[in-house]
Amino acid sequence: MAKRSAGLLLYRKRGEGIEVLLVHPGGPFWADRDAGSWSVPKGEVEIGEEALAVARREFEEETGHSPPAGEPIDLGEIRQASGKVVHAWAVEGDLDPARVTSNTFMMEWPPRSGRQQEFPEVDRAQWFEPDDARRRMNSAQAELVDRLLARLPEARVAP
Repeated sequence: MAKRSAGLLLYRKRGEGIEVLLVHPGGPFWADRDAGSWSVPKGEVEIGEEALAVARREFEEETGHSPPAGEPIDLGEIRQASGKVVHAWAVEGDLDPARVTSNTFMMEWPPRSGRQQEFPEVDRAQWFEPDDARRRMNSAQAELVDRLLARLPEARVAP
């Protein structure tokens, strides 16, 4: 059975367009990667958990901010190349990426050193216009931006 994750795609209106907030994974594997590595803040849904509740919790854990209280827009599910299924919702809001603080994880680093080091799950966040977001994020997740734009027909590319 495929792993399932849930996440929130935060968006804000800018001029006649929108921007979306993406997060970059922390840790040494992702340190020098950019294109294709950014993501919607998301996390794994365990058996018995409600996906939207997980999306809200993971947003807070990965950004250090409570998700906006606005009505979420259900963007449906996508399947990543790994087989993981991601269910996402969009919600309008704003936050300062410089104030993002993530939870952390432990891993052996350097490999086979026997030393455990702590890394942030998310090392940074940034606002992107839709075209740039599609280039930067996991390729399967780019569909979520297209679905959001389809639900917000008044939104064009931010100036």
